[in-house]
Amino acid sequence: MGRLQGRVAIVTGGARGIGRHYCKALAAEGASVVIADIADGADLAEEIAATGRHNSTMTEMFDVSDEAQVRSLVASVIDRFGRIDILVNNAALFAAVPHQKVTDIDAALWDKVFAVNVRGPFLMVKHVAPHMIAQRYGKIVNIGSGVAYKGLPNMSHYSASKGAIATLTRTLSRELGEHNICVNTLAPGLTMSDTLVESGTHSDQVRNAVLNSRALKRDAFPQDLTGALVFLASPESDFMTGQTVAVDGGSVNT
Repeated sequence: MGRLQGRVAIVTGGARGIGRHYCKALAAEGASVVIADIADGADLAEEIAATGRHNSTMTEMFDVSDEAQVRSLVASVIDRFGRIDILVNNAALFAAVPHQKVTDIDAALWDKVFAVNVRGPFLMVKHVAPHMIAQRYGKIVNIGSGVAYKGLPNMSHYSASKGAIATLTRTLSRELGEHNICVNTLAPGLTMSDTLVESGTHSDQVRNAVLNSRALKRDAFPQDLTGALVFLASPESDFMTGQTVAVDGGSVNT
């Protein structure tokens, strides 16, 4: 029996990139997974179903920065499964965001990054937390980044948004702890997901700088992150909250 048997997990941004691997890892441990993304996750749901596992999968296309759509998503999940045990706030703008000096960043782009990367997790917690509070159990995993600790030149909008996520995690852990809800941050380093590779926006120069900063001198891949994610979503981390787990080859020593 999997470590997440009987649990229901929502993964925002779950249809593509690293989120796709998060969904498959949670499903492999027995969770019923809600693939919530602005993109269609039907093919991933079929892929999970093809493994023969008996857990259920649900897909929902939505915009994480739109409160009405977030409210509708959460209501649909409760209607389908009756509970929400795990929330993975993964949806974020990164791969498609160009590197720009702070003096060149358009204010509209800054607002868009924060709308998805910060407003989105806030809205998800706002509407999911009441259900976790009612059942006196929940695991919230906010996907952060090592750039919150070391900065990333020419990506001040993204770096600042992930700094906000680190602070949000610490604050929510204290606010929701009395309800037996654990809130932690999983902070990946630069990870060679399909969406990152296909975007072509993050140069070899950036990649080489990241590799040189690591104790383990190799690229990171989505599969490097799934073990930590499952741990943070499972009963194994029931006495752990407000923490950041950096999975980046030792680039950031937390």
